[in-house]
Amino acid sequence: MIEYAAVALTTFFATVGPIDVATMFAAFTVALPRKERRRIAFKASFIALIILVVFALIGRFVLDSLGISMAALRAAGGILLLLIGIDMVFARHSGATTTTADEDHEAIEKHDIAVFPLATPLIAGPGAIGATLLLMAEAQGNLLHQTIVLSSLAAIVLLTLVSMLMAGEINRFLGVTGIQVITRVFGILLTALAVQFLFDGIAQAQLLSGGV
Repeated sequence: MIEYAAVALTTFFATVGPIDVATMFAAFTVALPRKERRRIAFKASFIALIILVVFALIGRFVLDSLGISMAALRAAGGILLLLIGIDMVFARHSGATTTTADEDHEAIEKHDIAVFPLATPLIAGPGAIGATLLLMAEAQGNLLHQTIVLSSLAAIVLLTLVSMLMAGEINRFLGVTGIQVITRVFGILLTALAVQFLFDGIAQAQLLSGGV
């Protein structure tokens, strides 16, 4: 149980990236009053949590409707998380966990950034959604593991909220170097988890096809 919780927390921390979100939040809200920043942070976290929970609850139904097997999901999820992990290790930004240049430009022109780009794609981005689908599929039939996944998801979103509320303090304390060190460490862990998911998907596909 502890091991499964550790995997879920590590995966969600790496794919959501609370510290990265806090950095982007600080940049987007630098000219806003404190009360408005708090409102945006709470609204973005709530919407992102709803999005991820919805995917967690109906993801399996969608996958079954599309005829996507667990083996395919494990392999595809492993590849996606591997790409994210590699970007994290090299301190690069991709559209899977952060916004693109065009999205940044559009966000600057918007008055309320809670839904876009904060709730999605920064918090509930492709990486986080993929991780949610993968972990919930892995926990299928095990109510305890499903509860752990949902609890871990809620905990990381809560941590993201706290990070946004303390964005200025975090940036001053860690600095660019500190943030990149944390990102690289979790990138290495996520890369290892991604490879394991990929291996599991390949092994399951061989087993289903009768291969050795």
